[in-house]
Parts: sequence; C-alpha cells; structure tokens
Amino acid sequence: MNNLAKSKSKFLVILLSFLAFIWTFPFIFTVVSGLKSSAEYNSTDFWNLPKAIGLSDTFSYISERIMLNSSMVNSLIYALGGTFFAILISCLAAYGLTKLRIKGSFYWFMIIYSGTIFPFQLYLVPIYSAFLKTGLYDTKLGMLLLYTAICIPFCTFVLRNFFLGVENSIIDSAKIDGCSDFKILRSIIIPMAQGPIAALFLTQFSFIWNDLLFGLTFSKSDNVRPVMSLLSSLVNSGTSSNVPALLVSCFIASIPTVLVFALTNKNLEKGFVIGGK
Repeated sequence: MNNLAKSKSKFLVILLSFLAFIWTFPFIFTVVSGLKSSAEYNSTDFWNLPKAIGLSDTFSYISERIMLNSSMVNSLIYALGGTFFAILISCLAAYGLTKLRIKGSFYWFMIIYSGTIFPFQLYLVPIYSAFLKTGLYDTKLGMLLLYTAICIPFCTFVLRNFFLGVENSIIDSAKIDGCSDFKILRSIIIPMAQGPIAALFLTQFSFIWNDLLFGLTFSKSDNVRPVMSLLSSLVNSGTSSNVPALLVSCFIASIPTVLVFALTNKNLEKGFVIGGK
C-alpha cells in the first residue's frame, strides 16, 4: 500500500509539474523574447537567451509607434467606470428585489438575469444600429454605457443571493430607529457585502479590461479604442515585425488586472463563497 501511495504521489507531482510548465510557458516566452531586440529576435532561436537587454529600444519603439498609453487610459476608464456603476446599480436593484417586497420581484429578477443567458454576439447588430442612430458609436460614453449594462445582470445575481441571507430583522430594527432604505443600504448592507463586492469588482474589471469583441465592434478611433483592440490591430499594421515590442506591450497591458487581484485578494475567497450560496 505504501509503495502504491508513493507511486501515485510521484505521478501527481510529475503531472502537476507538466501542467505548471504548460501554464507558465507563455509567460516564459514573453519574458525571454521581450528582453531581446527586434534584430536579435529575428536572427536567433527562441531558446537562446538574450545576449543584451534591448528594452530601451523596445520602449522607444512603443512610445513612438504604438499608442499604448492612450488605449490603456481608455480601458481604465471603461473598466473602473463600468464596474463601479454596474455594482452601484446592482446594489440598488438587489436591495429592491429582496427587501422592499415588490410584487413579482422574482420575475423582475429573471428579466434582469436573462441578460446573461444569451450570447453576447446576439446583441451586436441591434446595439450597433442603436449606437449609430443615437450618436454613441465610437464614443467613450457609448463604450462606458455598454460595459455597464453588460455587467449589471451578473452583479445583480450575486448581490441578490447575498442580500437574501441578510436577516429582515436587521432591516426592521434600522427602520424603527428612523433609517431610510438608502441609509440602510449605504450604512448596513453594503459594508456587510464587502466580500461579494470585491469578488465582483475583480471579475467585472478583468472582463472589461480583457474584452476584445465589443472593443473591435463599437470603436475605431485611437482616442476611444481600448487596449485589447489596439493590441489585436498591431498584428495587421506591420508592428508584428517587431515581436518584442508586441510582447512587451502585452505584458504591460496585463499589469492592471494583476494589481486589482492583489488589492482585492483579502476579500476575494470570502466573496466567492458568499456569492455562491
């Protein structure tokens, strides 16, 4: 039995090590290739370590040829703004659906939640037509409204599940003390929901930041286009000849999501557990 257990343990170690290598290989490729200059990358094999650090030339190329800064600012506006407004509206909706005793609240919830049932590709044509008619196409306001609306159904679903677990006696006691519904939500419910809100902030921020579909469809100018749309267009714009610059740009674009994960890590696990109940 001991030999069998040791054999299984060795097999699991080998398997997990292999999976870990596959998982980290793109990161290793990005780091090793990004440190090379464009000329060295084109003249050497992948496995060759860089003879000299070519980051200075790469950053010069990025600043002169790639509008990475403006696109990252655009994505930051969409991700922060869309996530904030989606969570804010979802808090109001979840509180109303669970604590205000609205008639047919479950059916109202199903109408809101139905936004997550259908694939996003189904919305492209009607939203595109509506944006053209209203002048929201290729505008920051249009992109912000779109991302906010897309995130509301899932945020409402998670927060509704949490608010259902809050005892009504707490709400009744607060109302006896003279608190309005807005004050109850702001001072009692939202502080209790820090875990789910942190989890939602991370997931929705990452979704908006990494989105490519809506960025390609509803933006075309450089002052509106998000960063993922910019990176995808570099392949067809001649920048693919400078692969290290493209890899470094991708690496830089991934930093904000890592920072958000680090900032919300304390409440992340708690938020997923509570939100899934």
